[in-house]
Amino acid sequence: MLFNLLYPLADEFQIFNLFRYITFRTGGAMVTALLISFVIGPRVIRWLKSVQGEGQPIRTDGPETHLKKKGTPTMGGLMILIAVIVSTLLWVDLANVYTWIVLLVTVGFGLIGFGDDFLKLTKRNTKGLSGKLKLAWTIAIAGIAATWYIAVTPHPLDTGLAVPFFKDLLVNLGWFFIPFAILVMVGASNAVNLTDGLDGLAIVPIMIAAATFGLIAYLSGNAIFAGYLQIHHVPGTGELAVFCGALVGAGLGFLWFNAPPAMVFMGDTGSLSMGGALGAVSVMTKHELVLAIVGGLFVLEAVSVMVQVASFKLTGKRVFRMAPIHHHFEKKGWSEPTVVIRFWIIAAILALIGLSTLKLR
Repeated sequence: MLFNLLYPLADEFQIFNLFRYITFRTGGAMVTALLISFVIGPRVIRWLKSVQGEGQPIRTDGPETHLKKKGTPTMGGLMILIAVIVSTLLWVDLANVYTWIVLLVTVGFGLIGFGDDFLKLTKRNTKGLSGKLKLAWTIAIAGIAATWYIAVTPHPLDTGLAVPFFKDLLVNLGWFFIPFAILVMVGASNAVNLTDGLDGLAIVPIMIAAATFGLIAYLSGNAIFAGYLQIHHVPGTGELAVFCGALVGAGLGFLWFNAPPAMVFMGDTGSLSMGGALGAVSVMTKHELVLAIVGGLFVLEAVSVMVQVASFKLTGKRVFRMAPIHHHFEKKGWSEPTVVIRFWIIAAILALIGLSTLKLR
């Protein structure tokens, strides 16, 4: 809203020229989201404690050290969502359709996560919404977003799949692009959800991925930079850098309260929405495959669960002591901070590898 109010004044007042620049507004969104998180964080936590009583139910089959976390409130993702939405709307060009598509996925997935968290708390179990219902709703929202994206994006970018390291290769998926985009958004959402199991574990890799895709969005939306780096230019996606900046700022603010020992958990409200947001941004910028690299930690967590389930069903044996894989290392004797920080390092390394696909020369 600030952008739309102050940008028209740029022609008359030199100082307002700053609002023409995506980089300035990205920084503004980041700082705004951080400040909002700091301001509303204590209030949100107090409110969650007052309405949740015993806090998030703790898995009885999990690591014994987790039992001391009983009473910690969940649904802290509300703090992230509020900060991201408000700061994005303040600093982004509201005429940019790609921003609205990403916000649709973020808010839609967040509402599904909220419903899941609410049921977990009211029923006092760790199941919440049924898996089939969550999957159906997330697929529906992602499907709407993918269809909307195709309608507003010029051909061949609309249904094309860009392949990293290949300059001109754009595989036309046709209408199969819709289920592919759904897979990216829903898969990213669930992968982040599985990663959110330790204090601070998920939010830092989310911030790293958001910062990476903020840079990718900015470069993809700029014809000169896109041409120089030999990536596909998608007009209009530069504004998504503002959204990613807001996500980084909100993540930093949430980490203040989620750092070990956590005062609040993200819950599905945060993990589903943030994962869906990253998936949506990757689709908008034509870097879906790069997300699998940048978000490789999330992929690893999801694959560890799939391998564990498949192995147990087929052989009756477990590959890991416990899945997702971060619990495996806890069972091996690693302390929680050790697991978290080492996984952060892995996430940072994978982000650097993902950036190498831009073919810097």
